[in-house]
Amino acid sequence: MTTLETVVVTARRGVRIVQFGPLRISYDQRVLEPRPWTALQSRWANQLIGTAAPGPVLELCSGAGQIGLLAVHGTDRRLVAVDANPVASAFHRINARAAGLEDQVEVRTSYLTDACAEDELFPMILADPPWVLRSQVDRFPDDPVRAIDGGEDGLDVARQCIDVINRHLDDDGVALVQVGDGPQVQQLADALPYGLVATEHRAEPGRGAVVKVVATEPRQRRLTGRGSGARG
Repeated sequence: MTTLETVVVTARRGVRIVQFGPLRISYDQRVLEPRPWTALQSRWANQLIGTAAPGPVLELCSGAGQIGLLAVHGTDRRLVAVDANPVASAFHRINARAAGLEDQVEVRTSYLTDACAEDELFPMILADPPWVLRSQVDRFPDDPVRAIDGGEDGLDVARQCIDVINRHLDDDGVALVQVGDGPQVQQLADALPYGLVATEHRAEPGRGAVVKVVATEPRQRRLTGRGSGARG
């Protein structure tokens, strides 16, 4: 157990526990409270894992870990979880241990751009970025600003996630990206780079949406932006 995990565990005052599917998730005011509706993303991922190519699942902006943990729960898939907040990472490790998934989970405290080695590839990537418009952040005074602030249009961090997805999603891989409902779904689809396509989305009206993004071109072509008929 790391020093930070020890502090989190021993300073029980302020720690809250919420049921997330079959999992009990611990968190405190420094971490975004798990939203029950986001289990939609976990359940969808769990279904897709059954037909995904071998390899670990990558989760970006993982917070206390509930979405990724529920996604791999009941499977033998490894989960690589990334969050820049060390407190969130500590809670993720605690929650993985409580779920009996400690041996399947690697938590990396890192910014998105530094989270993965250049040659790391994943058949599935989950992204749970903040997506609240900056002008509306004050509507949620109980939430850590950093955990919900998605920039002027709500998609600043989502675009960073898409860049990571483009670089680290394996050929024929699939990603599930959480956004706000309404126009953000189409805005994200329109912003995808060559070789990534939004094929479907599932929404919880008034709460948010999850967009399924698939790789339609091999990684090398995606990174160069060249189609099969390109010359160079």
